Amino acid sequence: MAERRLRAHAVTVRFGGLVAVDAVDFEIAARELVGVIGPNGAGKTTFFHTLSGIVRPTSGRLLVGDADLTGRAPEVFAGHGVARTFQTPRVFGDMSAEANVRFGLEFAGRHRAHTHPAFASAASILDFLGLAGYAQTPAGALTPARQRLLEIGMALGARPSVLLLDEVAAGLTERELAEAAALIRRVRDELDLAVVWIEHAVRALMGTVERVVVLHEGRKIADGPTASVARDPAVVEAYLGRAAGST
Repeated sequence: MAERRLRAHAVTVRFGGLVAVDAVDFEIAARELVGVIGPNGAGKTTFFHTLSGIVRPTSGRLLVGDADLTGRAPEVFAGHGVARTFQTPRVFGDMSAEANVRFGLEFAGRHRAHTHPAFASAASILDFLGLAGYAQTPAGALTPARQRLLEIGMALGARPSVLLLDEVAAGLTERELAEAAALIRRVRDELDLAVVWIEHAVRALMGTVERVVVLHEGRKIADGPTASVARDPAVVEAYLGRAAGST
């Protein structure tokens, strides 16, 4: 069995009387490519925040490798190899694309071991992403699609073993979304990362990932191979029946 990179055991998050995440179990092994879907309000974003240390779970445990990081700060998760993107790209608009990626390298990546040449420098990461020609362009001058790529580059600069991708499809055209999905496969295949992708664009996600986790009203209602999850009656009723046509 592949080494488990990230595990959540009975993670619950409450905000006052609201239970946003309800006793969710989750794990991802080395080189797995997993999607997380669910209707609006399903708890996806809150759960994602717990996986990267932004939100502290009310109860449950979070482990990265053999380290129990429950309640630890985001930088501790980053130091243990968990990197993420956000729904709205968080780039430094006045800095060049190369400087943005270098920030990721210097913030969390400098102490992380790496073997793939793509992780060697900011320039090599930009080249992997197809952004080499924009290395000296201010991030704020890039198109929204390229800003999303750049944010992935900043996350890769942390030299992670687990990459969390939050709503990569937001604001992209059909062509850009197809290119982003292909890139996500390359990140897993070529860089040997475990990748968790949360997305509203169900069709693109399910055509890319190998396993899907479905959240509904804070609870996990399905977790399995894409084809079997797509046929699950509970999933169809809770989400896919309404959103399968979304892009």
